[in-house]
This record gives sequence, C-alpha cells and structure tokens, in this order.
Amino acid sequence: MSAMAVPEPGHPTLAGRVILIAGATGGLGEAAALACTAAGAQTVLLGRRVPRLNRLHDRLQAQGAAPALYPLDLEGATPDDFADLAARIGSELGRLDGVLHVAAHFDGLTPLEHTDPAAFARALHVNLTARWWLTQACLPLLRASGDAAVVFAVDDPARVTGAYWGGYGLAQAGLAALVGMLQAEFGDAPVRVTGLVPPPMRTPLRAKAHVEAEDRIARDPVEVAATCVELLSEAGRPWRGQLRSHAAEARA
Repeated sequence: MSAMAVPEPGHPTLAGRVILIAGATGGLGEAAALACTAAGAQTVLLGRRVPRLNRLHDRLQAQGAAPALYPLDLEGATPDDFADLAARIGSELGRLDGVLHVAAHFDGLTPLEHTDPAAFARALHVNLTARWWLTQACLPLLRASGDAAVVFAVDDPARVTGAYWGGYGLAQAGLAALVGMLQAEFGDAPVRVTGLVPPPMRTPLRAKAHVEAEDRIARDPVEVAATCVELLSEAGRPWRGQLRSHAAEARA
C-alpha cells in the first residue's frame, strides 16, 4: 500500500478534520475528495451511486486513507435520513469540521412553460432544499468543532438565471442568498458559510447544456479542488459569508 499524500509546506491543511463531501462521485466531488484526503482530512463520502462510491473508496484506500462511505439519494432523502447521517458521524467519528456541498441535479435547458412539474420540484429539492436539510442536521456537530466550514458550490447566478435554466437556475440563486442569510444568523458562531462559484468545468452536468467539442473554456475539476480545501481550512476564514468566484480571483 502506498503512503498517503502529505500536504506540502505552506499549503492549507485539513489535518485532524472530518469533512463530509455531499456529491463525492461527481466531477468536482471526486476531485475534492482526493484533494481533501491529500490535505490530511478524514473524509465522509456521500453519493447515490454505490459502485462509484466503492471505486473512489478503493482509490483513496490505495493511498493509505480510510474514507467513510454513506450511500444516499438526496432526491428521496428526508430530514430524518439526514439526522441519522449526522448521528452516525458523531458516534463513529466523534466530530465534524466541514461540509462540502457539490451534489447537483440538472436535466437540461428547457423553457419553464414546458418543464414537467416533477422535474421542476426535483431540481429545487436536490440543488437547494436537500442541501439545507443536510446542513441543518449537521449543525450541532459543526458548532462543537470550534472552527467549522460549510461550503456550497454555487453555479454563477448571473449565468444560470436567464432563459431556460428553470428550477436549477432558481436553486442557484437561492443558494447564493442562503450563504449570506445563514452567515448573518450565525454571526460570530464557530461555523462559517461560504459559496464557491467555480469556473465552467468539464463535468457531465455541464455537458447537458453545452456541446463538449465546442466547449473550449471548460476547465478540469482538479483545478478547483484546491480551492475547496482552502475554504474548508482555516485559510478560508476571510471568505465567511461571501461567494468566492474564480473569475474575480483571476482579475485581482
């Protein structure tokens, strides 16, 4: 078995921290799981596709890590399911220091007038409601951490709230509002909330809205994973209650 990667000096560290990654088998989720593990975190990998979770588990285990797996479909999960998840993390790992929300659902571009009501409700639930329910269930553990981070991946509302983005776009606007609302309520509590606005990435979700052969601006999710680590670590404190945009960072 190969030795687990050790964070490079001067890089953000997650050593001693337990990080829950919701959507761990997606493009950004898998990249973030690998990056968080390399930064020293004990990860809890949440996803709905068991074979993919198992493959990611084996990949991390080969690097010397021992990630915890939690198969769960956010679409059908109830608040009680999330409460059970939080209880298991508390009993088995003893703490929770961060939640990274990268699970997402998108059916494709469709006029609202022609959107199936069930598809509209599903987009709002998976992308917004379920994220909050999971966060709410984890708050007692996060508050006990002393320095905890909740990071929501937010698709740029300026881009996805135009025509045809439907429930997905509305959910992203809601997430952007949720970041500021939660932080205003938490105040100086030891739980900080941040929104990560990633650049266009080469993921299956983006492929539903863009022709891959013509999508020349999309970037590898691995490039964004380091920012996930930063925001989950102590280095992310300055971004409390804000949206962290890669585009804004590039212009700075």
